[in-house]
Amino acid sequence: MELRHLRYFQTVAQELNVTRAAEKLHMAQPPLSRQIRQFEEEVGVALFDRVGRGLKLTEAGRFLLDQSLQLTQRLEETLDGTRRIGRNEKRWFGIGFVPSVLYGVLPELIRELRGDDSQVEVGLTEMITVQQLEALKSGRIDLAFGRLALNDPAIVQQVVMAEPLVAAMPMSAPPLDSPLDAEALARQPLILYPARPRPSYADHVLSLFRAQGLQPRVVQEANELQTALGLVAAGLGLTLVPASVQRLHRDDVRYVPIEVPGFVSPVIMSYRAGDGSPYLARAVDWVMRQGKA
Repeated sequence: MELRHLRYFQTVAQELNVTRAAEKLHMAQPPLSRQIRQFEEEVGVALFDRVGRGLKLTEAGRFLLDQSLQLTQRLEETLDGTRRIGRNEKRWFGIGFVPSVLYGVLPELIRELRGDDSQVEVGLTEMITVQQLEALKSGRIDLAFGRLALNDPAIVQQVVMAEPLVAAMPMSAPPLDSPLDAEALARQPLILYPARPRPSYADHVLSLFRAQGLQPRVVQEANELQTALGLVAAGLGLTLVPASVQRLHRDDVRYVPIEVPGFVSPVIMSYRAGDGSPYLARAVDWVMRQGKA
């Protein structure tokens, strides 16, 4: 499948008339009709219903049009940024992050970086810590924020802060008179995230229980923080989240303190060893000053 085939489909889907679409694409109608038929065969489902001399999108066609327009818009933005960087009008600075840091230091850093230098394009990519290290080494990103310490001589890792963990529980659960201790936590049904890939924050949570000589009762695994909170709201169990996640207010979830020494989750900043970029140095310095504040 080529990008031009997707553009042919989008034009026909918006015009719902092959003749008008062909005119708009500056091509003849018969080849466009062939391209659309071949595109449907490649996708494997009908995208159009032929109604008389006109066309109507099938449900699958409506879905593909909506999703593909978002993709091509993002592609255009990416190409535009690439051209600016290629013309030395802007420099690219990529940041990888785990979702939970969106409720802590990361939003402030993004505002700082974007306001600090208009000649730098800041790109954000959600990825777990293991993926971050590979992306740093390949040059796809320049700075990363995760929650897992990994030993790699090509990467520098610095702990920005250690966040206390809290238990996210369904709002319908009976109120507690005191913070949860380790044994009380181990008795509760636990929703663990992310389920994959591993190692990840999930392994960190399991290691905290092992350090207390306890085995948690894992009843469900989820791939995303938001999914885990949704399962909590549905009453399947509780999940352990960094305290900053409490800024994500939900009417169906409440957060309960945990009173267990060491039940914390570090925010770990990672970057390439030997990277002498002044922009990276400014970013690292700003983050570490915030962590000490």
